[in-house]
Amino acid sequence: MVFSLISTPIQTFQFKKLFSGMRFFCSMILVFVLFSCKKDNEIVPVDDWGFKKPSYFPEPHYTFENNAQTKLRFSLGRDLFYDSILSLDNSISCASCHAQTHGFSDHNVAFSAGVNGTLGVRNSPALSNLAWYPTFMWDGGIVNIETFSVGPITNPLEMHESILNVVGKLNANSAYRSKFKLAYDVDSITDQKMLQALAQYMAMLISDDSKYDKFKKGTYTFTADENAGYFLFQAKCASCHTEPLFTDFTYRNNGIDATFTDLGRGMITQNAADNGKFKVPSLRNVQLTYPYMHDGRYFTLSQVLDHYATGIQSSSTLDPSLASGIPLTADEKLKIIAFLRTLTDYTFMANPDLSEPIH
Repeated sequence: MVFSLISTPIQTFQFKKLFSGMRFFCSMILVFVLFSCKKDNEIVPVDDWGFKKPSYFPEPHYTFENNAQTKLRFSLGRDLFYDSILSLDNSISCASCHAQTHGFSDHNVAFSAGVNGTLGVRNSPALSNLAWYPTFMWDGGIVNIETFSVGPITNPLEMHESILNVVGKLNANSAYRSKFKLAYDVDSITDQKMLQALAQYMAMLISDDSKYDKFKKGTYTFTADENAGYFLFQAKCASCHTEPLFTDFTYRNNGIDATFTDLGRGMITQNAADNGKFKVPSLRNVQLTYPYMHDGRYFTLSQVLDHYATGIQSSSTLDPSLASGIPLTADEKLKIIAFLRTLTDYTFMANPDLSEPIH
């Protein structure tokens, strides 16, 4: 068969149409290839993905300076947070006592159950905005988010494991070896990389989409009761529960006991002047993170406000600002509670990126 080198008008039209279609198809393939080649482990600018500081928040304490943020490292940290491999008998994970649906606090119990059902002696605190924390735990015994996880992992009343054993179990797990290789380019998992991966996840537990946050961003208007409660809160509570993180990170004796079975901060500093002092907790998501206080003794916000109004117990280390309590009428308590409910961040508690991974 002989092919003519001279095209007819119809042939020319069909060829151009075919060429145009092929060019479009090739363009789509190129776009797909370019996106597919973008590595999850690539360190990308904060504006594209990753840690974002809300404009009205102060500068964070943790900056990822020696633990550059990547998606793979974050995902690895999330896997570890939800994996019971960190506990002695593979029964307890970080998420066991820090549930997303409860603002990353425990399931509304005073004391968490650890390995073999042993109960802790302090209430599991809610976890949010940890990148702004200079210290951790009720007594401030841990001073870096990258070592935060050592406490619960090694506590006999919690995970009751050793870091050495955890690292050994992770190295014996081919899936984790592959994940650490991809995330940190290491052939052998170390305690440092394990703790850094957990810090990658925990630093991303950012709560900034409550009604209060929308108010700060100008997209929500408080109701009359919420607004009145806000002014009362600023006048009577904000000196310790400072906006926008709703803690000043100090340690105070808030008068719940006259004598101390738990020395709190004093146990760390070995200074009697710190006995009975505990970290001022953040009030973010406080509506859903009950029970309250370091020992979970109060189950309602009303009980908490009653304590500050009429229940202060005197002792040598009582915070001076509470010497006369905080006078509150019944109506004022209701309005403050109305404001405290605006700190509930349902977006935070439903964020799929923070949820248990599905493999």
